[in-house]
Amino acid sequence: MLSTQRADDDSQYLLVAKLDNVRNVSNILKAIHFKDTAIMFASPMGLKVTVEDAKCVQANAFIQETVFHHYSIKADQLAFKINLTVLLECLTIFGSSSVPGVCTSLKMCYAGYGCPLILMLEEDGVLTDCSIKTLEPDEVLDFDFCNSSVVNKIIMKSESLKEVFSELDTTSDVLQILMSPDEPCLQFSTFGNSGSSHSSFPKDSEMVESFQCPKAQTNRYKITLLKPSVKALALSTKISIRTDDRGFLSMQYMIRLEDGQICFVEYFCSPDEQIEEVN
Repeated sequence: MLSTQRADDDSQYLLVAKLDNVRNVSNILKAIHFKDTAIMFASPMGLKVTVEDAKCVQANAFIQETVFHHYSIKADQLAFKINLTVLLECLTIFGSSSVPGVCTSLKMCYAGYGCPLILMLEEDGVLTDCSIKTLEPDEVLDFDFCNSSVVNKIIMKSESLKEVFSELDTTSDVLQILMSPDEPCLQFSTFGNSGSSHSSFPKDSEMVESFQCPKAQTNRYKITLLKPSVKALALSTKISIRTDDRGFLSMQYMIRLEDGQICFVEYFCSPDEQIEEVN
């Protein structure tokens, strides 16, 4: 097993992480893979991987240290830029499909600034080493999405939204989201070539687990920016939808891993334009 591979060499690394099932990491990273590069942050709490596009959307995958059966770090925080496409290709080098009783184990090592990310994968006694170049991390956007500025928050079962997002009218430039204490409470609208389309959820819907919307708010977001979040939605069991006083959108997805542990993926998106509030 990888847990015993090259243990004597681990002292040179600032970060060493091991797990028995690489899909627990690769599936989460696929949920934010809409650009080639990502910034990886490592802390004693675990890993955060961030992907951004056009300074308007940001996706974060959080992989807690408890997901790994071994996780050691010799710094308060490490950060580097990495090619996410290459990383995923390496993580799925033995295939990405789930075969009962067959798991690919992973050992991930990083020695510090300027050093490559080292991956050691093993399946059925076959060992593969990968070395991925790391770069100086870019400064990531701070969406400044704090609890004090949150206006509305809804927690739902993901099942209901999977259908809504899979049927979005892609001829519409924007997705309009209405959140209100009064009917229709939560409404998704598109405005495409064949007219407008609306999907609504009452606050007492069995799909709604928590409804905290004291103020009516309507915002529009570019569909092209929200489209990548469908990957995270497909994997998730619950979703938290929040908007702040600027109309910025936060969608946090709760994803259950194959071993039952929970990870989170979060998307932030800036509004396309301001809509007058519904009275």
